[in-house]
Amino acid sequence: MRRFLCVMMLLFPLYEQTARAGMVQTNKPYTYELLEQDLKKIMKSYKNQIEIKEIGKSHFGIPIWAIKLGKGKKNILFIGSHHGREWLTSTLLMKMLETYASAYKHQRSTGGFSTEILNEVSIWFIPMLNPDGVAIQQSKLKQFSPLYRKNLLNMNEGLANFERWKANAAGVDLNRQYPSGWNELNEDPSGPSYKSYKGSNPLVEPEVVALTNFVKTIDPAIAIAYHTAGREIYWSYRNGIHYIRDYIIARKISKLTDYPLKRPEKDAIGGGFTDWFITAYHRPGFTIEISYLVGETNPPLSVFQSEWKRNRFVGLMLAAEAKKININR
Repeated sequence: MRRFLCVMMLLFPLYEQTARAGMVQTNKPYTYELLEQDLKKIMKSYKNQIEIKEIGKSHFGIPIWAIKLGKGKKNILFIGSHHGREWLTSTLLMKMLETYASAYKHQRSTGGFSTEILNEVSIWFIPMLNPDGVAIQQSKLKQFSPLYRKNLLNMNEGLANFERWKANAAGVDLNRQYPSGWNELNEDPSGPSYKSYKGSNPLVEPEVVALTNFVKTIDPAIAIAYHTAGREIYWSYRNGIHYIRDYIIARKISKLTDYPLKRPEKDAIGGGFTDWFITAYHRPGFTIEISYLVGETNPPLSVFQSEWKRNRFVGLMLAAEAKKININR
């Protein structure tokens, strides 16, 4: 017996390390293939806590997945990877999903926030809205035809290195595709590009069509789009009579994450997801930028743990805030 206990004591630190490591892999670039692998594992472990749904397909027909955590009739929504080079937001949301699902299953609180709120408010995650763009940015180009690879090269200004790629596979910036303020967006670039092209019209690209239709279906009380980089929070776009309400919630996110609030610009130009959500639904919408500024590339993997530490309680806190919001329009 003594020998058995000694062996178990030796193995226990290894067990703890493995348990903490979890299913979601945070130590490598987060690909669409990893996303699907992790979803299968999470579904197997937490099938009574989550629901997985395909909400649409990307430009090249890749399924876009939404995952519901909780039993609540009210919803909040988190979105990652609007932009190809921002796949670290997918890692963050998948880690959040797994962490909360485990706590919910075992009826545990996390960070002082009770997971019982998930019986009243469900959290929906769309970890990777732009799977084509992520694949291009990660130079996984073999899935595209030689002709289309040539088109991608042209959109990337002839550069064979795609690390700066933001757009979807059609060269459209998905976060410049929403109708609120779209007409005021500048026309540069005037055609498909690795970044910033707003498209010929709003709500054209399939990823954005899928997301806006899904938002109409679940009618979330709060919506959050994660981006990189800059460690700041955008929260204000023509909030009108709800300015104070939204500011108070933004301050709570800022306190949790230690990210400053981006000072609202008087004549801010929209086109982004949260701009559309705020004006269309008159509810709180937030764009949260993780990581320090890195230029035109993805943040390094080394920054993940610090960003996770800042953001790990945001979902449960906002679920509690959503409970207070009247969602009648």
